[in-house]
Amino acid sequence: MKLLLATPISPDAIELLQARHDVVLGFERPEGIAELIADREGLVFRSGVVISRDILEAAEGLRLIVRAGSGLDNIDLDAAREHGIRVARVPGASPDAVAELTLGLMLAATRNIRLADSLVRQGRWPKHDLGGHLIAGKTLGIVGAGRIGTRVGALCSSIGMHVIGCVEDPDAEKSKDLAAAGITLSDFGSVITESDFVSIHTPLQESTRNLIDATAIAKMKAGVVLINTSRGGVVDEAAVHEALSSGHVSAAGFDVHEVEGEGVIPEMASLPNVVLTPHIGGMALETQSRIGMRVAEIVESFLAGRLDEVVSPDEHVL
Repeated sequence: MKLLLATPISPDAIELLQARHDVVLGFERPEGIAELIADREGLVFRSGVVISRDILEAAEGLRLIVRAGSGLDNIDLDAAREHGIRVARVPGASPDAVAELTLGLMLAATRNIRLADSLVRQGRWPKHDLGGHLIAGKTLGIVGAGRIGTRVGALCSSIGMHVIGCVEDPDAEKSKDLAAAGITLSDFGSVITESDFVSIHTPLQESTRNLIDATAIAKMKAGVVLINTSRGGVVDEAAVHEALSSGHVSAAGFDVHEVEGEGVIPEMASLPNVVLTPHIGGMALETQSRIGMRVAEIVESFLAGRLDEVVSPDEHVL
């Protein structure tokens, strides 16, 4: 199969694909995706690129798209459907990696770890100014208690936090599943008003764009800590910047941003009470290896005509 890898995946997966297919490593080429995709039959990509209608219309022979991750906000699914292009993704490989980073951001933001590190590197030792707060005993509100949100809740419950969470379609079965992870099912309004920490884990779609805006933030507790490891567009970053500046949000940790990429400096970078990382939630080496090998499996199952049999319902998009 003629494949275009628009972004890097794990080296072992690249090696496997190159041994079996005609692979173009687009991320090593100066041309844009639209120029490289013309004769390709398969496209593999992660976050950081946008697969637009124009790109898909430039790919006359494209038959398969594999999103090496879970989010689909960076692909024009309507255009893919119109052109009869099969789309699959790998949604279940990174909950542990993203959940652990979420906990890391919570601790870093609450205990001033980023600021403390920078001061020590300057030869300063202001330990009495960097006390921070415990997270044990506090209430964590999870907006979007799916795979990742549930894993975050389980981790935080195990260290003594009271965890509440909301989902888009609550029911008795979901309540039971969340309870098993130490999470009490609640509604969105209660989650944002009752929590000391609010962690966002929803996909980006029209119903969730700017879900956390100035109105939602105003309803949160004074001094709340806000964490986002979902998608940048779910949170209005200008509203967060204002709330961080006023102290209504005491600290924040963001792994995802409204605008991402080399050379982009988020507006919040000017503030001392925020920790920013470059969308590394799923970048644990073990996770990337699993994702890469799953991508290779999906390509082989597609060529064998067994995609519907091999790919689970939540992986099989179109």
